[in-house]
Amino acid sequence: MTSPPSSKRPLWMVVAALLPAAAALWGSSRLVWSAELRDAGVRGMVLDKHTGAETTGALVPLAVLALAGVAGLIAASGWLRRVLGIVIALAGIAAGWLAIDGWRFGGFPEGAPAGQIFAGRGLALLAGILMLVAGLIAGKGAGRMAKLGARYEAPAGRKKAAKDPDTELWEALSDGEDPTTDR
Repeated sequence: MTSPPSSKRPLWMVVAALLPAAAALWGSSRLVWSAELRDAGVRGMVLDKHTGAETTGALVPLAVLALAGVAGLIAASGWLRRVLGIVIALAGIAAGWLAIDGWRFGGFPEGAPAGQIFAGRGLALLAGILMLVAGLIAGKGAGRMAKLGARYEAPAGRKKAAKDPDTELWEALSDGEDPTTDR
């Protein structure tokens, strides 16, 4: 059974989804996610705003996971790439859940930055969707993705063609053989 020909397209699609997902999660952690009025005693009612990082501490670690996923998917191959795809997909589901958990469409106190709240949670939801799609592509297309170091396969995996004698000497040295000895 022959393996399917590798293609760089699925790998770059995954990278192109994970990098914006990481940026969106980081940006979402900096935006306001909730606002409420609180009684501050002498000062009266004060508007408390909470960023995504304050509301849920998982946004920045999920962004780091997306970046690490890029490196892992580029470096890994085979079943390990499939496992990473599943982990990234699950992290995408978690990011999406964090975004929609507690999201409300009205009833904000006066002066609350409703636009920033929608943008913050919306970015996290978008990042979750991107991570889910990237994880599914990585899991399904792991066998078709280009491998890091595929150019440097074991000598038995390559076909030897008649080449220049000097080139053959250098390749023999690269393979760990001594080309000066008789075989």
